Amino acid sequence: MAKKTFESALARLEAITEELEEGEIGLEKSLKKFDEGIALVEFCSRKLEEARSRVDLLINKDNRLTTEPFEENSTT
Repeated sequence: MAKKTFESALARLEAITEELEEGEIGLEKSLKKFDEGIALVEFCSRKLEEARSRVDLLINKDNRLTTEPFEENSTT
């Protein structure tokens, strides 16, 4: 199984949104899609927070941008 990426999660979230907006699925399926969407939003939020943390590691030293090591979380 392929590793879930931010881009694939966002694409799936967009597809779920379109399905729900169409309103052609029943209540039970809508709730399942909604639950899946919430999980995808949480995943995307975590990925964005990780990206923000990486950007925050840029430090201005002696008028130069440098980076510091970033320990990646294994929460995928």
